[in-house]
Amino acid sequence: MHRMLYIMFASLLLSWFVIPGVWGEESAHVLTKQAMDECQEGRRAKDSKIRLAHFERGRALAEKAVELDNRSADAHFALFCSIGERMRANGEVLFSVFEYGLMTDSLEQTLRLNPNHIDALSSKGTILIEVPRLLGGDPEKGEAMLRQVIKEDPESINARMVVARTCADRGEYQEAFDLAKKALELARAANREDLLPEAEKTFSDIQTKLASK
Repeated sequence: MHRMLYIMFASLLLSWFVIPGVWGEESAHVLTKQAMDECQEGRRAKDSKIRLAHFERGRALAEKAVELDNRSADAHFALFCSIGERMRANGEVLFSVFEYGLMTDSLEQTLRLNPNHIDALSSKGTILIEVPRLLGGDPEKGEAMLRQVIKEDPESINARMVVARTCADRGEYQEAFDLAKKALELARAANREDLLPEAEKTFSDIQTKLASK
């Protein structure tokens, strides 16, 4: 009995030294989830100081996750989320070159590791539409990417809202209305407090434009 316990203990010690990545990956996974939870809480927060505090904590957790497992696409996306949301909350998306570079690097690394990462594809498509061409924007490519996201993920909310606004800008109000309406329904059904205000505004704006045609 004692010999068996000794062998089991020795095997456990050996696993710590021979395959340390197993424990690192598990820790990175936990930290990544915690970072994304902070990002979501920050989006929901009403108070600006509380919101920024969530994003700062999320960033610290995501940076640690990336340090532990640089091959984790989700960890890199969590870092992108924290940096991007903090910049957006501060209105700094186009004003902090260094932070913007870190944000886009994290997003690109996510897609290099997992080209089918739906959230990263949605974020990339949104950036391509909303950022000026001078800074790397490409509205046509971004819209195509978001439409592919909608096709692959029927419950995508953000992609629908962005494409809806793009259609409205072109005067394609009926398609814009249908996309915005579905985005709002999805946000309500999933109780997405972080996306619901934007979904309501997008739908209301497009509904008004359609009614005034």
